[in-house]
Amino acid sequence: MQHPRDIDQPQDVRPMTPALRAAANRQLTGRLLLFAAGAFAFGFALVPLYGVLCTLTGYGDQTTLAERRVVAETPDDSRLITVEFLADLPTVGNWEFRPVVKSMQVHPGRLYEVQYVAHNLTGRDTVAQAVPNISPGQAVAFFRKTECFCFTPQNFAVNEQRPMPVRFIVDPALPGIVDRITLSYTFYDSVTRVGRR
Repeated sequence: MQHPRDIDQPQDVRPMTPALRAAANRQLTGRLLLFAAGAFAFGFALVPLYGVLCTLTGYGDQTTLAERRVVAETPDDSRLITVEFLADLPTVGNWEFRPVVKSMQVHPGRLYEVQYVAHNLTGRDTVAQAVPNISPGQAVAFFRKTECFCFTPQNFAVNEQRPMPVRFIVDPALPGIVDRITLSYTFYDSVTRVGRR
């Protein structure tokens, strides 16, 4: 076994002077800071990239199947379904967000419209996004939104308040055991959503 001193060393190896060591440390520090900034930017970009992925694949939004489903053309006037409307805010005091009506009776196969109201109380211009949820699970494939404020991010000015419509159809093929559907939205402003991830 050879001793480390007996191994041939390259000719150009010189001991590091304090100036060379300081330069190497600065270069390493610069690379580490660049890596950290890149990691932060990548992490920040994951939020909108995840939204694009969900839009393209339908993952994370259980209503995508319902939006793609074709509804039968003949309404079922013999049947009434109660649709309840809920609103949820992840933070208190920054937004007012609520449905105009709490529930309505609908006939499967007919087009209906309901309004939610959003009021920006954040003290700044912001972009908000609503994330829908439908329950019970058996109703997801039979509840179709034809127009919804949840399809795109919403720009709000400071203190802006506005109605936001949802147009929907309940498919007449909804199983007979389901007589009540809940449509709920969680409303995030862009800062809240990024902060919660």
